[in-house]
Amino acid sequence: MDFPHILQSYWWIIVLVIIFFSGLVTVNQGYITVITMFGKYRRILLPGLNFKMPLFESVYRRISIQNRSVELEFQAVTLDQANVYFKAMLLYAVQNADEETIKKVAFKFISDKDLMQALVRTIEGSIRAFVATKKQAEILLLRKDIVEFVKDQIDHTLEEWGYHLQDLQINDITFDQAIMDSMSKVVASNNLKAAAENEGQALLITKTKAAEAEGNAIKISAEAEKEAARLRGQGVALFREEVARGMSQAAEQMKQANLDTNVILFSMWTEAIKNFAEVSKGNVIFLDGSPEGMGKQMQQIIGMAKVDQNRNQAAGK
Repeated sequence: MDFPHILQSYWWIIVLVIIFFSGLVTVNQGYITVITMFGKYRRILLPGLNFKMPLFESVYRRISIQNRSVELEFQAVTLDQANVYFKAMLLYAVQNADEETIKKVAFKFISDKDLMQALVRTIEGSIRAFVATKKQAEILLLRKDIVEFVKDQIDHTLEEWGYHLQDLQINDITFDQAIMDSMSKVVASNNLKAAAENEGQALLITKTKAAEAEGNAIKISAEAEKEAARLRGQGVALFREEVARGMSQAAEQMKQANLDTNVILFSMWTEAIKNFAEVSKGNVIFLDGSPEGMGKQMQQIIGMAKVDQNRNQAAGK
């Protein structure tokens, strides 16, 4: 039996095979296929090999349930009329793989381009509405507040479209160049002010510590001088006491020997002259060496001796 004869006899089997295979539909992982029949929604096909009714059912749309991202660049105006420029990254996805959600995604918008346009404009409008209530100086500190405000505003809208906003990252916030320059000057002046304050505090601490150290040194020196003066006074007092005691003993012995006690005064006079010559730092010492001068010095020494004797007697009483 030749091939043309087989085709004439079994053509209908070939047609059925072709029709059967035309009904096979492969759905890739991460996608869901929407099936319509005569233009009306029929059902969805999940990932894997599926079968649709040939000639009656058709593939309307393949919907990705994977995450999608888009970058946004737009401008807003603050309450004090400053232009703010935003660069943001939007991350969104189909809310879930339920049939009702897929129907929303498939039929709410004609194409993904229309969805993207509506989504971007909605987010830009929300951010502009928020920025319009804030001043320029506040914007840089409100990134988190802006994101939370946008999510609160558009989450319900996106749910009606079958989508969910997973993340909104504001990557860059800039102003007009004049405002950026003025902000840089403010930051620089604040840094200089902080540096000056720190330097002043350091200098104050240094001077305070130096003053404390100097005060402590003066106090220690004064205490040492006081102690030295006390010791010097005690030494002088002891010296005078010993001198008086020695002179008294010498005078008593001279009386017993019937000698003139003025000899003691003469000896003290000569010892004083000798001490002047040895200890004095000057080059010349002027002394009255005449008998009259020596007599006057003797009278002065006798007077001092009597004063010391009277003082010692009073102290003994």
